Amino acid sequence: MTATRRAALAGSAATLGLFSIGTARAADFTYKFATNLPTSHPLNVRLQEAFDRIKAETNGALVINLFPNNQLGSDTDVLQQLRTGAVEFFTLSGIILSTFIPTASISGIGFALPDYDTVWKAMDGPLGALIRAEIAKQPIVAFEKIYDNGFRHLTTSTKPINSPDDLKGVKMRVPVSPLWTSMFRGFGASPISINGAELYSALQTKVADGQENPLVAIWVTKIFEVQKYLALSGHMWDGYWPLANKRAWNALPKDMQAIAAKHINQGAVDQRADLAALGGSTRKDLEAAGIVFNEVDKAAFRDRLREAGFYKEWRGRYGEQNWKVLEQAAGSEL
Repeated sequence: MTATRRAALAGSAATLGLFSIGTARAADFTYKFATNLPTSHPLNVRLQEAFDRIKAETNGALVINLFPNNQLGSDTDVLQQLRTGAVEFFTLSGIILSTFIPTASISGIGFALPDYDTVWKAMDGPLGALIRAEIAKQPIVAFEKIYDNGFRHLTTSTKPINSPDDLKGVKMRVPVSPLWTSMFRGFGASPISINGAELYSALQTKVADGQENPLVAIWVTKIFEVQKYLALSGHMWDGYWPLANKRAWNALPKDMQAIAAKHINQGAVDQRADLAALGGSTRKDLEAAGIVFNEVDKAAFRDRLREAGFYKEWRGRYGEQNWKVLEQAAGSEL
């Protein structure tokens, strides 16, 4: 039986109240879940645990297969596959998602969310709700809990970055997103948009001098092999929205949706704790691998963005109402 036929039959059964998870004997739904991170990253570890629980609780009726590490294509490629239903699930940074849904990047405004207490109050509260509502206008469903990626920091192969002036003219790789490009132009750098799948080779071949990522991502993707200096800028927080193709999601019976959402959301909570626990040890691992750390004055970087008109530009792009939600979440004016 084809997936389309299984979906139609199961959907009809759900409508008639005939579907019973307890009596399922074979997979009625087999879905793909793509990520852009290596298998060892806590996001993939926790997702796989969630998929195992989903399969067990649905008695095998819903099977979700994990495709990590850009196996199904680059972020922009897989986002298109998600939209069309070629891939049923995907985790993606809201900032990259903003190439399709502009408001999705609002949580990544430079220095807006200063610490994790602020992040989770915002993303599990009004700011997250705002973004999910925008996503829901498209053929995509966002789950309630966002997975953590972390606060992003600057790395370079050429020189340490101690102040915004040190970024002048530096070829900085940024993900494919207008927000990232705008931010690094504001710092005076020369941003180059490159998908994550090509990041390592771009740094290795000196297409880019530097990049920015959270510590755990720098470790698991082995970026430390092609970079030397790391400035603890924490210039933005980034997370991964678990996303579902709306047609594929709506094909699931309501009780199966509830089970899937419960476990995928629980995976996010568990993964957040994983990254928090890894923070200190990952720095030690990177230092042992030869990365040279330095602290920076974050206020100087934020002031440079303000002088460059970065906040004014993005306030206009998002609109006053959405910007007020961000400022309320941040607890200060930007």
